[in-house]
Amino acid sequence: MRASRALTVALVVGAAGGFAAPAAVAGGPPSGGPTIVDVDPSAVHRGATLRITARGCQNGGRVSSNAFDEVHLSSGDINYATARIRDDTSPGSYSLAVKCNDNDRVATRSFRVLEGRGADGGLGGAAGPTDTEMAIGGGLAGTAAVGGALFLARRRRAGVRV
Repeated sequence: MRASRALTVALVVGAAGGFAAPAAVAGGPPSGGPTIVDVDPSAVHRGATLRITARGCQNGGRVSSNAFDEVHLSSGDINYATARIRDDTSPGSYSLAVKCNDNDRVATRSFRVLEGRGADGGLGGAAGPTDTEMAIGGGLAGTAAVGGALFLARRRRAGVRV
């Protein structure tokens, strides 16, 4: 009874190895196209960059969207690309398409472009000083000049006596 179980297990293992051998000799199954596409961050402002990660494009590929110019994926087991969102892109939802160089399959992923919020930078030097500010600044500069002259004059007189 034990011999028949051992023989059955040996046959099953041998059959499994026999079916896997042709795939191993042929170099494995052909690339199925891009898989596991990820976008980081998933929500971004205009002018910012997206990092796109994909798997399955051994020889690299391309990433395209109407929110940024086409970029190229790196080759290897894990593929990377960085895309800059155009400054004139309207806020809203967008999708990107990843296509491998050696395959016609396309994988998509969506992301959002956020409404831009400009920085409150104040006047930024666009408005010159007022007349009052000029008068105060001139008075301070004059006082400093007179004070410095008096200090030097006193010091010089003190040096003669010693």
